[in-house]
Amino acid sequence: MPRPIEALLHPDALASNLQVARRHAGDARLWAVIKANAYGHGIERIWPGLLGADGLAMLDLDEAQRVRNLGWRGPVLLLEGCFEPRDLELCSRLNLWHVVHHETQIDWLAAHKTHQPHRVFLKMNSGMNRLGFTGAHLRSAWTRLNALPQVDEISLVTHFSDADGPRGIAHQVAAFHAATHDLPGERSLSNSAAILRHAEAADVRADWVRSGILSYGSAPDFPEHDIAHWGLAPAMTLRSRLISTQTLQPGDTVGYGSRFRAEHPMRIGIVACGYADGYPRHAPTGTPVLVDGVRTTTVGRVSMDMLAVDLTPVPLAEVGSEVTLWGNGPDGSVLPIDEVAHAAGTIGYELMCALALRVPVRVVDSAQDMSGSA
Repeated sequence: MPRPIEALLHPDALASNLQVARRHAGDARLWAVIKANAYGHGIERIWPGLLGADGLAMLDLDEAQRVRNLGWRGPVLLLEGCFEPRDLELCSRLNLWHVVHHETQIDWLAAHKTHQPHRVFLKMNSGMNRLGFTGAHLRSAWTRLNALPQVDEISLVTHFSDADGPRGIAHQVAAFHAATHDLPGERSLSNSAAILRHAEAADVRADWVRSGILSYGSAPDFPEHDIAHWGLAPAMTLRSRLISTQTLQPGDTVGYGSRFRAEHPMRIGIVACGYADGYPRHAPTGTPVLVDGVRTTTVGRVSMDMLAVDLTPVPLAEVGSEVTLWGNGPDGSVLPIDEVAHAAGTIGYELMCALALRVPVRVVDSAQDMSGSA
C-alpha cells in the first residue's frame, strides 16, 4: 500500500473564505491572490473555489496563461508587473493588467507597439520600501504614463507593511492620499490583514481589495486572532497515520540529537511525515498535532520521513490511528496551520508553499467525512 500521508484540498473552504473577505470589503471588488501556485495549493486543484472572485492576481505569466486556459475571462493582474519588454506582448495577447513600479517599466511601455492599450496599476511606495514610486516621483510617473498611447487606464495601488500589527496603516494611508488625492483612477490598498482589520473605512477599502492568505484559511494577524475569530476555514489538510508506537522509560530519548528525554513512563507514536514532506524540520517538541482528533504534541526532532508524538492524551491510539498535522481532523476537530507555523517560528504561508511533491493530493469537500483512510 502507499505510504499513509496525503494532503486534502478544500475548494469549498476557499470559496467560503472569499465570502468572508467580501463581507468585510463591502462594495469593493475582490482580487483573489493566487501567486506561488495558489500558495502551494495548485491553481487547477482549487479552481472551483476561486470562481467567486472578481479578479485574479499573481506574479507569473505562466500562471496568467493557466487561468486563461481554464476559461477565466475576468481581470488578471500581475502584481510585480513585467520583468522584461517582451512580457508586454503576452499582456496584450492575454489582456492582462499589470503593476508599474519603476521607471524602466514605463520605458518599456513607451517603446512597445500594440493595438490594444494597457490597463496599468501604478504602485506607490507608501512606506513598505520594496516596490513603487514615492511622493513626487509618483506624480511624474503618472504624467508619463498618461501621455502614452500604449496606456488606456491608470489605477493606483499600494501595499501595507503593518496592517496586522499595532503600528497599523494610518501613516501609509495618509502618504497615499497626500500623493494621489487629485489623480483619477481606481484604487487598491488592502491586503488580507487590512481587509479583516481596517476595511470598514471607505478610503482603505477603496475600489479593489486583495485577498491573499486569508483565502486559504490562515489568520493574517495570528496569534492576536485565529481563524475561528475571523470565521475562516482551512483550505488544506495534511494528514497521515501512526506507523509504530514505542513505550519509553524515564531517561529514554527520542530521535536524532536526543532532543527529548522522557521524565516518566509514556507512550509515543511514530508518524509517517517528515521534513521531506514539507513539515518544518525546526518544529520543536510541543508543536501541536491531532491524533484521532485529540490534541497532543510532537516530541523530539523531526526527521526526513518521520516524527514522534506524545500519546499520553490518546491512550487508545495504535498503529493506523489518524494524525492531523494541520487542517481538518475527524469529528469536526481543526488544527489551524497558524498554530503549527507559530510553534515552528514561521508563518502559515511557508508551510502551505513547502508541501512536497511526493505527498499525494486529493480535492475534497470540507464537509466530507474526515475520518476516511489516509
